[in-house]
Amino acid sequence: MRAMARSSTSGANVPPSGSVAQQEDAKSQVLAAISELVDDGKAEWSRGKSGEIELRLVSGEVFVLGEVAVTRVG
Repeated sequence: MRAMARSSTSGANVPPSGSVAQQEDAKSQVLAAISELVDDGKAEWSRGKSGEIELRLVSGEVFVLGEVAVTRVG
């Protein structure tokens, strides 16, 4: 699995800055990276009953992909 850079957690609860277009571009880049993990067989994603998208990595981590945030749940 490709190593992912981590940003400082000091601003983790700060809303993203920049224009709406920049935020949408960032969101599409994240979704493209997640899609690549799925395509490579390193993760699976599914839609839950509540409509949330759940991402499960083969290493065991589970994330819920929200509209503006990704939350680790397992």
